[in-house]
Amino acid sequence: MITIKRIVHISQKARGRKTISSEKRPTDGAPAGRIPRISRLMAHAITFDRMLRDGTVRDITELARLAHVSQPRMTQILNLNHLAPDIQEALLFLPPVTKGREPVREKGLREICAIPDWETLHRCRGQNSYQ
Repeated sequence: MITIKRIVHISQKARGRKTISSEKRPTDGAPAGRIPRISRLMAHAITFDRMLRDGTVRDITELARLAHVSQPRMTQILNLNHLAPDIQEALLFLPPVTKGREPVREKGLREICAIPDWETLHRCRGQNSYQ
């Protein structure tokens, strides 16, 4: 007879579902919270743009099909690549969200993404609420 000793962790998920995990629980040094959705979307936008440029996918429609989103939604995600590089970097490195709503939402960035020239954005700052 073989005896195996192992530490397992039982955690309760949504709707009362219980899961058994043999992984160690996160330590206090691990960042608490979740990665902001806009950070994940920005990372996806960069990856999707690279896939289009490399020829991994033919067009946005095929990319949308692979990502299980609509073609207009894929266009919205890819438009994040129109942001200035320093804004993209800031979005990628936002702190984790620990509670409540996320500080930046993609819908709020759509108007900024539509401005084709970053210099125009700087001139508009006094007129609009981009600050």
